[in-house]
Amino acid sequence: MTNHCCEAMNSHANVSCDQHDDAFACPDALIKFSAKFQEYGLIIHDGGTSSSTIDFCPWCGRRLPESQRDRWFDELERRGIDPGEDEIPAEFEDDRWLTSHQE
Repeated sequence: MTNHCCEAMNSHANVSCDQHDDAFACPDALIKFSAKFQEYGLIIHDGGTSSSTIDFCPWCGRRLPESQRDRWFDELERRGIDPGEDEIPAEFEDDRWLTSHQE
């Protein structure tokens, strides 16, 4: 589990619900955290899986880490992997790729 900027973010980004398997279906889930992209978003509870990316923590005000989305795609491209066509290596499904591909 990722440690976030503050205890409030830890509790909201790592929320588990005994009534909903999916955070997007749970009205108590507010934050979506993507480990592979290091992105935070406010969940939009409209029946879909949308979120609005945020740059600052709503509770402590700290700047959140910079998104690694572009680096993720760049690293896959460097390896000759097309994420739309090819199988994605398991290490790229979470944040493991970040520790093994430091710039």
